[in-house]
Amino acid sequence: MSKIEVGEIFTISDESNEEQEVEVLGVMTIEGNDYVAVAFAEDVSQDTEEDIDIFFLKVDEEGDFTAIESDEEFDKVSSAFDEMMDEEEEE
Repeated sequence: MSKIEVGEIFTISDESNEEQEVEVLGVMTIEGNDYVAVAFAEDVSQDTEEDIDIFFLKVDEEGDFTAIESDEEFDKVSSAFDEMMDEEEEE
């Protein structure tokens, strides 16, 4: 599987099969699973101070994005992402 890089743009289909461009904001590996934090590319490019909607997807063995099913798993990924962002700000 090719490594997903921060800043890459992917097109994903949402629930209503509309295609959306998302930009990768972070990549994390937690307990052997890869996850990405993404936001809509147009939100990122506008670079406003408003909070961007960030959502998390799991990367399966094929390199496809899948939804995170459980709240517990989501909380783990979300807090790992927050820690990662805090560390980057400190550097």
